[in-house]
Amino acid sequence: MNPDKLNDFFIPDNEVRHPEELDYSRVDEYIRSAEAFSRSTYQSVYIIDYYRQKFLFVSPNSLFLCGMTPEEMIQLSYRFYLEYVPEQEQSLLLEYNRVGFAFYNSLPQEERPDWYIQYDFHILNEGRPVLVHHKLTPLALTSDGRVWLGLCVVSASNHTTPGHIEMHRAGSPEFFEYNMITRRWDRRRIPSLTEGEKSVITLSIQGFTMTEIADRMCLSPDTIKKYRKQIFEKLGVRNISEAIVAATNNKLL
Repeated sequence: MNPDKLNDFFIPDNEVRHPEELDYSRVDEYIRSAEAFSRSTYQSVYIIDYYRQKFLFVSPNSLFLCGMTPEEMIQLSYRFYLEYVPEQEQSLLLEYNRVGFAFYNSLPQEERPDWYIQYDFHILNEGRPVLVHHKLTPLALTSDGRVWLGLCVVSASNHTTPGHIEMHRAGSPEFFEYNMITRRWDRRRIPSLTEGEKSVITLSIQGFTMTEIADRMCLSPDTIKKYRKQIFEKLGVRNISEAIVAATNNKLL
């Protein structure tokens, strides 16, 4: 993507149409809340201002900073995507942006605060592509239900390829996944884990081996292997490391 096309990220669907409503005296309050959240999580956090078309806050987390300071990232703002996302994926980001806001604006206005979009893309950290999982949810809306401030959370991805565009509503097991081939949203359902499967993942997070997990759960190692296989199939992952990331990102524990 040519750097001159930076404005392609800002489209009619994410335009702020009532700037007179924006109360910038409250921005520090939003930033302090994001700072507090960032101190308690391993994830990277940043805030987008869709009216000023820039980042307002970036947490000091190395996953998303690509060797920069938060201040340097704020200075770059949307230019970050042009400089640190592989060129072949920049058009994908524009597609995520377009279809996500089109879906969002089709929702009843009273429901919009409850929804978020998530997807995966690569960033170039010291020249090495790293696949990250990105969530974006509204932080502040105008009276017509348009996003003024968006809260973004970045973590490791459990996938191996970019994409996987999903729209979720908080508290609902159902979500919508965008099909890049048919250009349609397909209804999906978050898999549920049994208490035994949750215990296996939780104990794996704590560093226990399969044998140790079997001892702690008073089960045979073969039963733990069966649990792990079921977990991998439900979450569509290949190993326990990916299962931990998938379960965490989907709030299954």
